[in-house]
Amino acid sequence: MKVGEAIAEILKREGVEIIFGYPVNHVLEAAAIAGIRPVIVRQERVGLHMADAMSRVSSGRRIGVFAMQHGPGSENSMGGVAQAYSESVPILVLPMGYARRLAHIDPNFNSVASMRTFTKSAEPITSPAEIANIFRRAFSRLRNGRGGPALVEIPVDLFAEEIPGPLVYEPAISARYGPDIADVRKAAAALVEAKHPVIYAGQGIHYARAWEPLKRLAELLAAPVATSLQGKSAFPEDHPLSLGSGGLAFPPTIPHFLEKADWVFGAGCSFTETAFGIAMPKGKKFIHATLDPNHLNKDVRADIGLIGDAQLTLDALCAEVERLIKQPRASSAAAEISAIRKKWLDDWMPKLTSRETPLSPYRVLWDLQHTVDVANTIITHDAGSPRDQLAPFWVTKEPLSYLGWGKTTQLGYGLGLAMGAKLARPEKLCINVWGDAAIGFTGMDFETAVRERIPILSILLNNFSMAMELPIMPVSTEKYRSTDISGDYAAMARAFGGYGERVTDPGEIVPAIRRGIEQTKKGIPALLEFITSKELTVSKQHYGKK
Repeated sequence: MKVGEAIAEILKREGVEIIFGYPVNHVLEAAAIAGIRPVIVRQERVGLHMADAMSRVSSGRRIGVFAMQHGPGSENSMGGVAQAYSESVPILVLPMGYARRLAHIDPNFNSVASMRTFTKSAEPITSPAEIANIFRRAFSRLRNGRGGPALVEIPVDLFAEEIPGPLVYEPAISARYGPDIADVRKAAAALVEAKHPVIYAGQGIHYARAWEPLKRLAELLAAPVATSLQGKSAFPEDHPLSLGSGGLAFPPTIPHFLEKADWVFGAGCSFTETAFGIAMPKGKKFIHATLDPNHLNKDVRADIGLIGDAQLTLDALCAEVERLIKQPRASSAAAEISAIRKKWLDDWMPKLTSRETPLSPYRVLWDLQHTVDVANTIITHDAGSPRDQLAPFWVTKEPLSYLGWGKTTQLGYGLGLAMGAKLARPEKLCINVWGDAAIGFTGMDFETAVRERIPILSILLNNFSMAMELPIMPVSTEKYRSTDISGDYAAMARAFGGYGERVTDPGEIVPAIRRGIEQTKKGIPALLEFITSKELTVSKQHYGKK
């Protein structure tokens, strides 16, 4: 058995059905021969984003895989690998490498050496006899502990060689671990005694599939629940105890209840300090439940630490809380949440229902939410204004129906996420919301959606400007028009063979969305380009002025 054939067989045994990539990497052809579908992209970063979504929407049960050429292909891939690392997403990265005799000769690009700092593991294959061992280590890291990319570099000269003897390989096991019961009891007692507990849930809830115990704990304690952007949809946002989710923009329910809290319980989160996440208030007591012990006391001082799988942690915590309180608590929190949310939405209704032209991006996204079947939709934002205009207002109802991100914010990430999600969950309507800056980075890969028959719905907010930069680049804009950008992206979509439509009239927003959805049902990717105003107001600014 040749090396390429052995690698493809290992991927099959690990349950891989799709491999994303860009040639030349001989693993792609070996995979196709083995019955694994290669999906070829127009640039490497988008393929990594697609693999990223494959892992996300399956809670890491189906590992996304990306293969690329040595040299320029690996160099181009660094951004996508770094994004997955910052978001703790398990993906298998398979770069080819230079021939072993040249691998460490300057200036040849060495993926293992160059990407070791932003992968969970990085290892080259140096001998055909070690292939099973190397992939066992890689998949074990992908299936255990906090997520992150695992990289295996395959030297180009290795493909001509045979592995010695038959391939002996069993799929990597996934093992869970839970917190010390003594710490669980401390946490339960603190939460039961707390006057104003708040739960802050992260994406660890998604990977552990701990949605039910999270809901049960919240209802037992009558505790309001906020989520990070990555954790959005871990708790149903139409639930009376939901505070919504927060990034750079957020509903006012989140800061209101965090300021009021005496104990904050972080479940399946890292509490990482970032401009694109909720800042935790000072002077609170924290219970931190996390899979990764390195996150404990990293950015927030923990009074109680619970290390382990979120489902095991929450199941144990629920059992202990039930022992202490016997029945769910009554609370006025739900009524208070409802009142704050109503005032907030009343304040925002002029933008959410605006009839002005150019269109309000808030009107576009409000109409989108009220046109699609939200429970049967997977949606993701992009960096910048689309994230801040979508996340606070989009009310999720089902787990993994919103792919949120923000530890690092690469423009153009959302397109690949939507395409990967559609391949993983073809029965869902998969949407990416982006702006005219983001489409400049990855827009060519809309052609990939057409060519690879991936019928996503792409919502483009086009204001012909880098609007977020206007306040910080006034001279550049006035003298040199440095923040101006342009394009007819609906025409681009049609040129690629997809459906493209430009919308300028508020009355046409909903009909256009319906037409776009109909095209996706026919198997055709649709791009709806909405010509919008240069909107700079986001929820935290708007509400803070009241």
